[in-house]
Amino acid sequence: MSGLLNNKEMLDQKKLFPLKGIVSVLNTPFTKEDTIDHAALRNNVKEALRAGVAGILVPAMAAEVYKLSHSERLEMLSTVLETAGDRIPVIGGAGEQDLSKSKELLKAYIDLGCKNVLFQIPFVDENQFRNHFMELAALDPEMIMLQDWDATGYGLSDDLICDLFEKVAAFRCLKIETVPAGPKYSRILDLTKGQLNVSGGWAVTQMMEGLQRGVHAFMPTGMHFIYTSIYLMFTEGKTEDAEALFGQIIPVLAFSNQHLDISIHFFKRLLYRQGIYKTPNVRNPILTFDALHKKLADKHIDRIINLENQLMAQRPYKY
Repeated sequence: MSGLLNNKEMLDQKKLFPLKGIVSVLNTPFTKEDTIDHAALRNNVKEALRAGVAGILVPAMAAEVYKLSHSERLEMLSTVLETAGDRIPVIGGAGEQDLSKSKELLKAYIDLGCKNVLFQIPFVDENQFRNHFMELAALDPEMIMLQDWDATGYGLSDDLICDLFEKVAAFRCLKIETVPAGPKYSRILDLTKGQLNVSGGWAVTQMMEGLQRGVHAFMPTGMHFIYTSIYLMFTEGKTEDAEALFGQIIPVLAFSNQHLDISIHFFKRLLYRQGIYKTPNVRNPILTFDALHKKLADKHIDRIINLENQLMAQRPYKY
């Protein structure tokens, strides 16, 4: 496989991938006929660009990715690539449970011109995981981001992450979503000498801790202006302002993070209320979002829209 390094070559050649800030994870907009609404998708990309996001990830879990067909994933990614152009990195989520399907999808992404990909690999044991990773890496994507996801534990071992990082030139980014995430952020940053780009997921509920630990990027859904403002405030040394703004969205995170399905319902409803999406529609099967959920969500959304409008008025658009 091209792209393999020995340890010394890795230290000499690898540089930190330039992805710092907010990487927005997009929801999939559906029409009333349950097809992807590409005009609405473009609206969301443009709004994220105006807010100054550092990158976009699509399609991933927030996009109801496993309810999308192969062709729908490609069409969605193509729309985002075309809309974003070369202004920011677009990362294609290449998650499949089956290795052969993963390879087929990754080849299609590369043929589409997608340079950056997220590997979402099911974990059975380290040998299986390593082999799956290596077979995908052999297809030579330009940049690999690896998802380290474990809702109940510590996720991938530090040794496995470091070994893959040292051997595969394209492996330059790691998305950590483990319990707890904080100490792992610090360990991986230290073990890779700051050369592996580390991002935080989990709807960035640990964003303030992650910033203090030196995490490079954060991957939330929606609320583009709020998240980019928090990041800018912190990096400009306005820590108290960043913490105060983050404090205003904690009730939203507490509500939306009850379950992935609740988060999808909530942020699609927000995008619909903001006029970015034409419907808040989701695909079944999905948990019910009942009348009380909608009532509570709308109270949160009212506050979010007001807050984002204030932030938009305070700074010029980046794009």
